[in-house]
Amino acid sequence: MLEKINFYYTNDLHSNFAQWPRVAGFLKDAKAKRQAAGESCWVIDIGDHVDRVHPITEAFMGKANVRLMNDAGYDLATIGNNEGITLAHEELFHLYDMADFQVVCANLHSTDSQEPAWLKPSVKIESRNGVRIGIIGLTAPFNAFYELLGWHISSVFQALNQQVEELKKQTDIIVLLSHLGFNEDQEIARRYPDIDVIIGGHTHHLLRTGEVVNNTLITAAGKHCMFAGEVILTWDHKHERLVKKEAYATDISETAKDLETEQQLHDLKHQAEKVLGEKVVHLKEPLEVKWFGHTKVMQELTNAAREWTKADAAMLNAGLLLDQFPEGDITYQDIHRICPHPINLCVVELKGDELLEVIRAAFTKDFMELKLKGFGFRGEVLGRMIFSGLEVESDYHETGEEYVKRVTFHGEPLEMGRVYTIATADTFTFGRLLPEIARSETKQYYLPEFLRDLLAATLRSKFAHQA
Repeated sequence: MLEKINFYYTNDLHSNFAQWPRVAGFLKDAKAKRQAAGESCWVIDIGDHVDRVHPITEAFMGKANVRLMNDAGYDLATIGNNEGITLAHEELFHLYDMADFQVVCANLHSTDSQEPAWLKPSVKIESRNGVRIGIIGLTAPFNAFYELLGWHISSVFQALNQQVEELKKQTDIIVLLSHLGFNEDQEIARRYPDIDVIIGGHTHHLLRTGEVVNNTLITAAGKHCMFAGEVILTWDHKHERLVKKEAYATDISETAKDLETEQQLHDLKHQAEKVLGEKVVHLKEPLEVKWFGHTKVMQELTNAAREWTKADAAMLNAGLLLDQFPEGDITYQDIHRICPHPINLCVVELKGDELLEVIRAAFTKDFMELKLKGFGFRGEVLGRMIFSGLEVESDYHETGEEYVKRVTFHGEPLEMGRVYTIATADTFTFGRLLPEIARSETKQYYLPEFLRDLLAATLRSKFAHQA
């Protein structure tokens, strides 16, 4: 007898709730059809369902996401970095308390030795006809952040060595839920032939029909749930082995919306507005925001970053603020709308020559106009860099291109060999936007406060006198 075993999955929704009614509709229909046909079926999420860019997620600190997953019929999930490092310790500790699904993550550990009740390194499930399936979860090791929040991410391979060894004795099929990224999934497939399927995410890669590496099927469904993933496994009961593995990613961007889910989101939106509706400050006049110019509010925010972190200097890009501050009462909802990024401050050490290179790069047209996607940034363009503690004088070439003419610190030219502490957005510690910052060997992150928490404090302290 041949048995079909089905998994439907999502990854990297990032609280894109405009798409969620379609996701819920697709998953509910798919699961109902499989169950009506007498087939085994599970619905899975691979992490980064939560993203505090959305006011519903912000208001309920991710618990509304869990409620939506419950209603959509999820059975299993692992966590992504947006669940793991954008919530305070207690918020993550209790995030899944009301989950109707199992949460699996083998490399997440609380450093206070008390683990959440929902956290399991692996789980065993069984098909209708008795095929035993082991499920392992893993998340990306951002320990520079996790450890400041009271968590530790252990070695991926250490966790796999233990879990795979145990599960291959007790199960027929092993499935890994991986919020590690495509390159890591490929490496795991090369090292662990006993893993039959890797369902991936984190790097937002889309594999329409999967990829086979060392006989392991790897799959992922892009980002924002414009695609829903499906894995179909065929088990031969006569020969007691897996005879076929298939993976598909279905475009659901035009799928019919689930009306119950739409109504639920409508209700959650109004509840979130009440939660975030508390007044922060009253402004007698609007505060101007310019992405490519200097403004008072952006300067005060940069000053606050330097003062709070006690760094020598600070630099923040003006594109962090997405809109003007209107006259009148400013609420947390306004601040969240204007500064929605899950971005923390970070202090890095740079030598004078490295700092000069960073400042020169920030003045280029390519940098200021970059439409960055990812690294926590949820804006349109990076915008002009604003400085505190440094005096930056610029001029223009005949071509109209701006360049850095002089940089001074407390009135004196930068000393090329001196080490300076610079506060900036943690965005720049990743990737190649500003390589000198990313390469800095000393990085101190400030968690769990987001940049918008500092913005709220700045508005209270520097602009409340306008009331």
